[in-house]
Amino acid sequence: QSQLVESGGGLVQPGGSLRLSCEASGFALDDYYITWFRQAPGNQRELVATITKGGSTLYADSVKGRFTISRDNTNSTVYLQMNTLKPDDTAVYYCNVDQWWGQGTQVTVSS
Repeated sequence: QSQLVESGGGLVQPGGSLRLSCEASGFALDDYYITWFRQAPGNQRELVATITKGGSTLYADSVKGRFTISRDNTNSTVYLQMNTLKPDDTAVYYCNVDQWWGQGTQVTVSS
């Protein structure tokens, strides 16, 4: 069974950091590009960052310079390093690969 499982979310103060992980099973992660999305209450799901098979990256303007997406194909895992977090980053973060979606992990930025 192919699936994605996110982890690493939590409560953090403004200015803090978190690293999200998304582990794939049942398929070869290195065959795909991978995207992190997020959805805040009352908002539509939005793209946060994408990484291609070759390692090229693309970021939403709102997270450029603060977030870094990376992939470890050997361990079938993709990461999202989030630094200098802001309250506006509060959302459920989802990992997406082709037709597969993870269950989401909650990130809350609050003092």
